[in-house]
Formats: sequence, structure tokens, C-alpha cells
Amino acid sequence: MRGAQFLLYTRDRSLRTLVLFRRRWSSAGCGGEVITKDVPINERIRVRQVRLIDEEGTQVGVVDTRQALQMAREREYDLVLVSPNAVPPVARLLDYGKWRYEQQQAEKEARKKAKRTELKSIKLRPKIEAHDYNVKLGHIRRFLEEGHKVKVTIMFRGREMAHQELGTRLLERIGKDLEGIGFVEMRPEMLGRDMNMVMAPGSRPAAAQAQASASS
Repeated sequence: MRGAQFLLYTRDRSLRTLVLFRRRWSSAGCGGEVITKDVPINERIRVRQVRLIDEEGTQVGVVDTRQALQMAREREYDLVLVSPNAVPPVARLLDYGKWRYEQQQAEKEARKKAKRTELKSIKLRPKIEAHDYNVKLGHIRRFLEEGHKVKVTIMFRGREMAHQELGTRLLERIGKDLEGIGFVEMRPEMLGRDMNMVMAPGSRPAAAQAQASASS
């Protein structure tokens, strides 16, 4: 186990401090380091006025920061500058610990969605045995489930070029076997001695489905 991270929040309402405790394990033992980052909320807000949003998300309007702080104390919330560069800066009444946690979760999900999609490649011969076909199909299925696109290539050699329909049928079979997991983004086409088809993860977009139906 390489390490772990723990988030802690101080209970001081005048200044909540975000504490990141990172512990690393090694064969020699374990150690740790604490990194703190001051977050200017509540009395640490130095501007005179803020555009205030209450805990329900309602626009209160532009008010003096002192008035906003008093409202936060009365309602037992923190006053947080969510848009410090706005004119005037925007502040909200929030449970800071909960809000920060939700921000971190949203950032984590955004990083997952932004994961780069790769174009994987699978090559087959037009006359492929059933076992080899199932192995290749399994690889394509795994790539699609991981969110990648897959270029499927049928390689023709010698006299096989006279039977390109075998490659077309094989690619169509792959597309049919993987319906619901992926869809054919680029239909089979020849490039030199290779026939290529590209599959994308998920279901075919509605617009593309309608176009394909109209052309068939």
C-alpha cells in the first residue's frame, strides 16, 4: 500500500483550515506530513461588500460583509467566497466542510470523464477459426467497455483479395455481436490490402441511427 490521504477540517469558525494529511508506508516504517491551506472565509473575508446567496440558493443581493457574517452566525453557516474575482465578489452561506467535500467529489468525477479515449487496434484474417474469433471479440468488448474506440482490421493476403465479401461479412458479424456495447462508427472500407472498421463505445446516437436507416 503506497499511501493514503485524510482530509480534516478545524472547528474554528473564524478560520477553517483545510488540512491534508498524507501518510506513506515503507519497509523502514511509516511517516507522514501535514500540508495546510488557509481558506479565507468568515472573518477572513476582507472585501467591504459581497453579492450574497443564502443557504437555499436565493439571491439576497449586494450587502455589507459584516451583515452577511451576522446572517451566517445566526443561521449557523459559514460565509464562503465562491467567486472572489466577480464584481462584487459572490459569497454563499454554506456548511464549508460539506461543500468542500462535494467540490472534491465533483472534481474527481470530472477527471474520470476527461480520461483520454484511445484508438485500439485489433487485426484478424478473413478465414478465422471460431476459438480465435471469440478471443478477438473478447478483446474488442473489453476495449469498448473501458471507453475506447476500436479499429478492427481484416488483413487479406494473396488470392484472398478476390473474396473481400468474407471480410465484410466478418466485420458485420462483429458489429452485430457487440450491439449494446458498441456501435459501428466507420463502416468497413478497403485501404490497400486491409479492410478497416471503427467501433465506438455505447449506443449509436439517434441522429446517426436515423441517417443509417434512411440510407439502407
